[in-house]
Amino acid sequence: MAFDRARLGRPTSFIGQLCAGARRLVPVVVTATIIAAGAAVGQRSALASDATGDRAEQQASPWGVATGAEWLDDHRRFNPILAKAGVKWLRAFQEWQTIQPNPGTWNWAPADRLVSDATANGISLLYPLAYLAPWASADGGTRAFPIKDIQYWKDYVGAIVERYRGSVKHWEIWNEFNGSFAVNGNPSIYAELVKEASTAAKRIDPSAKIGVSVANFDVNFLERAIEAGAAEHFDFICVHPYEKLDLLEAGGEIEFMAMASTLRRMLASHNLDSSLPLWISEVGAVATTEPRSEAGQSRLLTKAYVLALASGFEKIFWFEARGPAYHDQADHGLLRTDFSPRPSYEALATLIRLLGDRPTYLGWVRADADSLGFVFEGRQGHVLAAWTTSNKTIETTFQSPVLVTRTDGSEVTLEAGKPLSLSSTPQFVSKLPDAIVQQAKKNRDLPILQDVDYSKVDAVTISLGETNRGGGLQQINPQTTKVFADEGSTSRRLDFSVANNEGHYAYFAVSPQFVPWGTRRLQISATVKRLPGSPKAGFSLDYESQKGYINASYREIPSETDWQELTWTIDDANFVGQWGWHFRINAIASPSEFLVKDIRVEKRP
Repeated sequence: MAFDRARLGRPTSFIGQLCAGARRLVPVVVTATIIAAGAAVGQRSALASDATGDRAEQQASPWGVATGAEWLDDHRRFNPILAKAGVKWLRAFQEWQTIQPNPGTWNWAPADRLVSDATANGISLLYPLAYLAPWASADGGTRAFPIKDIQYWKDYVGAIVERYRGSVKHWEIWNEFNGSFAVNGNPSIYAELVKEASTAAKRIDPSAKIGVSVANFDVNFLERAIEAGAAEHFDFICVHPYEKLDLLEAGGEIEFMAMASTLRRMLASHNLDSSLPLWISEVGAVATTEPRSEAGQSRLLTKAYVLALASGFEKIFWFEARGPAYHDQADHGLLRTDFSPRPSYEALATLIRLLGDRPTYLGWVRADADSLGFVFEGRQGHVLAAWTTSNKTIETTFQSPVLVTRTDGSEVTLEAGKPLSLSSTPQFVSKLPDAIVQQAKKNRDLPILQDVDYSKVDAVTISLGETNRGGGLQQINPQTTKVFADEGSTSRRLDFSVANNEGHYAYFAVSPQFVPWGTRRLQISATVKRLPGSPKAGFSLDYESQKGYINASYREIPSETDWQELTWTIDDANFVGQWGWHFRINAIASPSEFLVKDIRVEKRP
């Protein structure tokens, strides 16, 4: 089928599994505390020169990379390599304790080197303000609250903004405050940090931009911080959706793209500007030096940037530039430990070359139900980024000659009518027929990858078996279950043998179209049967609520051999997919296994 002959018709549903991958080690910046003699709080260096028009153009670019602590001091080696690829943003910072090791003592040298080297390479900094100086913390550490006196924080923010006001305009408040980097922290404490940082920064530099930030996609934490006083004190929002990225190897494009609309709905619900810039200030995937692993990382990177831009994110930062080897030489880096480029680096360079520093998303097209393409106005015309959303390979044709570019940058001209093989690895098509561009523009605001309009139905279902079937509901990470055949039919059973007790859970995600932000009352039903000879079996339901993931009541499966339906009604749902799933069967307390046949989610008034 040809992309330029594709019709709107019936988009396909997506059913897949969470691609198991190592969660990255979160960066902890550890730097030397050698005092730079003579550097005073109020002193402005040459780094604070006014931004130029070229600088403003540079800052409009969406292309960013983040670095962790382990390789931060190598920025002078990797910045030129990033700049060569076209990267215009770096997320990096020196800790408060490094800059101000003691009250009244300022050590600007490490931060000066970071800022000046980025400037020299044409790279703008997204600079997180973190963590605590030990002398300012009640417990003498850098991660535990409370802070002894909020004035210490205000003075620190004021000093660093004053010094770099001409070079750094975007300040991210903390790094994953909702994660492990703010012991005893809560949304109220974070709101105070945001409010005081904004006040201090804008008093010195009215053009400074303040960003709020969370680990993963923790919309609940953002909302609580807004309610606690952060409202009107931030200019952009940063998220770190590693778990959403994992879904992209299993047809999770719509879940990834729903993040932007969810954030905008949340802002609007609090009467805030729903058009505030949205940034992904960290996202990444681990790769080893094995070719297949590196190819997977490259594939995820390409999809992440394309989908983020298509859904409305303004900046995207891949974590990370060069990564420390964990085990089996595995890390998140675009560059290997010897600074040689991975395929993911080449993919990013190709993206930037084709789309340019101001890519404009025009809309989407599909050759068939298993393919997906996004059309952009790129550096030298229209560019289609396309791939399949399943393990299938399909062929598509074009009505006129096109230029096909692979993620490694290689190119081939494809004559009219000659088939292009599409797989799960994205490819780029330039010199597009105008019919494709016009179709993309017509599709732009229509639902993507939906077999029906789930916003208009009352229930979504999934039947579990050798091949799961359903619409608007998917099983995440099916490896925690295994197929059970019985009298010509199949269902699934939890696999208690899976490591780390994961086999006691079955995970599910609901279409964001069915449960958009603000959907609270739901009924979740499971059709189950106790395995023969099991003395006792049952499970509870864990689900994503307005207070985060919580546990609903335990239900025992009756002793009868027939299929039984167990039901939970909840009125505080908040299915945003913070960890990539919305609810799960929790059989951690069950001594015996059971079968699961169907799951149904219904809306309740």
